Amino acid sequence: MSNFKYGVVGAGRQGVATAYDMVQHGGGTSVLLADVDADVARDAAERINRLLGREVATWQQVDASSTDAITTAIEELDVFLCGTPFGFIPNATEAALRAKASMVDYGGHTPTVLAQIERDAEARVAGITIVPDCGMGPGMNNTLGAYAVELLETEGLTPREVYLWDGGLPQKPVPPWNYVSTFNINGLTNEYYGEVAFLRDGKITMVGAFEELEHLTFEGVGELEAFTTTGGTSTAPYTFEGKLQVYQNKTCRWPGHFAQFKAFQILGLFELEPIDINGQPVVPRDVFHALLEPKIRVEQVEDVCVMRAKGVGTNADGQDRAVIIDLIDYTDPTTGFTAMERLTGWHAGIMAEFIARKVVGPGAWPMEQAVPASQFMDAARTRGFDVAVRWE
Repeated sequence: MSNFKYGVVGAGRQGVATAYDMVQHGGGTSVLLADVDADVARDAAERINRLLGREVATWQQVDASSTDAITTAIEELDVFLCGTPFGFIPNATEAALRAKASMVDYGGHTPTVLAQIERDAEARVAGITIVPDCGMGPGMNNTLGAYAVELLETEGLTPREVYLWDGGLPQKPVPPWNYVSTFNINGLTNEYYGEVAFLRDGKITMVGAFEELEHLTFEGVGELEAFTTTGGTSTAPYTFEGKLQVYQNKTCRWPGHFAQFKAFQILGLFELEPIDINGQPVVPRDVFHALLEPKIRVEQVEDVCVMRAKGVGTNADGQDRAVIIDLIDYTDPTTGFTAMERLTGWHAGIMAEFIARKVVGPGAWPMEQAVPASQFMDAARTRGFDVAVRWE
């Protein structure tokens, strides 16, 4: 019988979706919603209780910049989500080890993830499980990538290449941005800055954001553009190094987005180093956030999320076959969760459930190694995600 105590530190949009999944699907008897903003935490708990029709969610004001505060909040929990911006994840990781509470997070910053993985021995000693970089991308995209590898091997093929595409989009794009905010804007610019690890010719290769533009089509959605962003591949290229020749991920947007935001990048608006303006230090990214965020924020988000994984393998006769996995999701009018909230929040919720049920053992795990991808996809399908598989 399930009797799990869950928690969420960072009760924003995606965090509420994870909290819902933890109870609705994950066997949770209780879930704590914690946030630095007491009103946000209280509203989140009240929403969960309304959706589920029973009093299972409580709330607490917690400052994620304080490791001690997080430790105190989570010490009675089985598994918690760190749903804060990635800068607070090291605090949450330290708190998890101190409180001996297992942890998942939304990650998005690969150097932070690699540092967490290095604490594997400490996690084993504490008897807890840490799985970073859950969510949509990174997260579900790499689960789909690992699933493509598994499907190729099931067919007797030797996997060679994996290509990933994913993106969250407004169902009805409105010019000039053709984009709406479905998660914290810090996460957006974090994806648009720096370099990402790919596998190219079997070797780890660093590729910059806003490169390698291409176009592709999703049935029922239309033509999109795709380009490189950072963080999406997470630890997967390191996991598949020596096994695959290619592993890469691109972000999908409505046509025109690349040209707009590439210009912002060239202009330097994503930079974090202060510049001098009339004798005052100004961080370009802070200005960019202050100007853009109000323009792309809407009261009611109606989005569509697209995901595709293509795996290419070779049979014993030297012939190539490819498997293509598509996942398309829309805002759910029943619960009010957006597609981004469902795919991000529920992916973390699924992983939290596997941890709570001891499917994942103690330690700090790369997400794609924690659970077999086919087993994870079975759990995703039970939550209503439509996953289409075809072969070429």
